[in-house]
Amino acid sequence: MPAPRPSLDSVTTIRDDGSRPFMFPADVAGRFTLARKVSSLLLILFYLSLPWIQVGGFPAVFLDVAERRFHLFGWTFVAQDMWLMFFLISGLGFTLFFITALFGRIWCGWACPQTVFLDHVYRRIERWIEGDAVKRRALEAAPMNGEKIFKRGLKHTLYIVVSLTITHLFLAYFVSIKELWAMMHQQPLEHWSSFAFVFIFAGALYFNFAWFREQLCIVICPYGRLQSAMIDDDSMAIGYDVNRGEPRGKLNAPDTGDCVACNRCVQVCPTGIDIRQGLQMECIGCTACIDACDDVMTRVHKPKGLIRYDSQNHFIGKVTHLLRPRTIVYAILLLIGMSVSTWAITSLKPANVGITRITGAPYFVDTDVVRNQFLVRLINKGSVPNDFIISVLAPVPVEQSGLVETLTVNSMGEEVRPLILRVPRDTYEGPFTFTLIVTDRENSFEITREVEFLGPDAYLLREDNEAQKP
Repeated sequence: MPAPRPSLDSVTTIRDDGSRPFMFPADVAGRFTLARKVSSLLLILFYLSLPWIQVGGFPAVFLDVAERRFHLFGWTFVAQDMWLMFFLISGLGFTLFFITALFGRIWCGWACPQTVFLDHVYRRIERWIEGDAVKRRALEAAPMNGEKIFKRGLKHTLYIVVSLTITHLFLAYFVSIKELWAMMHQQPLEHWSSFAFVFIFAGALYFNFAWFREQLCIVICPYGRLQSAMIDDDSMAIGYDVNRGEPRGKLNAPDTGDCVACNRCVQVCPTGIDIRQGLQMECIGCTACIDACDDVMTRVHKPKGLIRYDSQNHFIGKVTHLLRPRTIVYAILLLIGMSVSTWAITSLKPANVGITRITGAPYFVDTDVVRNQFLVRLINKGSVPNDFIISVLAPVPVEQSGLVETLTVNSMGEEVRPLILRVPRDTYEGPFTFTLIVTDRENSFEITREVEFLGPDAYLLREDNEAQKP
């Protein structure tokens, strides 16, 4: 059963009976296609190289979940730094909003991993083995024979190999290339969780890229539905020049526009839409229709740009306004987010300090002193061992026990030590706040924590002192 004709009433990739027709987008060449190939190759190389590139003694991106250490391009974050994720996620969100308001779904067509790997890895394998769109469609309709079994078997074998390769490299982001290589040379049961992850994730990739494909963008990804709220008539998006192209007709036919009704734009569309019907949810901004139409216009000796990147306002002769309320608001929010993120990241210290009260009574009143007991957790986020000096700054004389000497912590190591503070009863004036100060030998940084010293009210302690006098 053939795929339904493109319509604004329903998606092309779902038939009336609910079944899903398989898309066979035709090959296309042109300036946008070349640019997308180059950018996608660079993105793939970037993705594949990150676990191999060393920055500060660790992979450029190393999400060491087991040790709760996260290394990103020379910065090291621990679990206590996860509050920065708010700024990272919100910053990415506002960046996407801003870019979408200006250029439509350029992310989907040029940088989304779904599009990058589908169009430039999996579909390349498919075209190399099965041929162009006409041959692939004929192979799909052909009965099962030796040629079809061989081509389909080879294609899906390569799909599985590529999916496993991508999954292994993805796992390297969490365990490092060195550890991954060691795992691959050991029995699967020794690392059963990683082994299971590889095959489950590779299976999901295989299913997605071998069969589900554009359905992920149409059915699952919410971005296509959200774009209507983020773009307007001034947003730059792929569109069809109705005034120039209509009415459609054969070449050189009287009273017709430039569109020769060749349907080449539909044949190359990976989601099967007709861009001449207007901007639609299924359009991922891949620019294939632009290159296809430009090629046809060149062949029929007409100007390029019948289908092009442009705003809906410009298509009808109005001026395009890049600066408008929504882009200004998105830009302001983006700048605020970037400023706060920059401040937060640059203010990170090479160590992390936590102090908690030891379980039990919040304080102790001894014969001569009021005593508080704490546990100090010190994490060295640097790539080399470091010596730390811990001191206490308080508004009253305080006797410190524990952590009075320099504490050496190994690279990416963690030390937990007790800290006991005593205040003489005769100088105690009630609960107060003291400052825990952590520095290194070179005094290259300083980390402070405000902590409350607990105890009884001063007048109660004075009454107790008077009661104890002979």
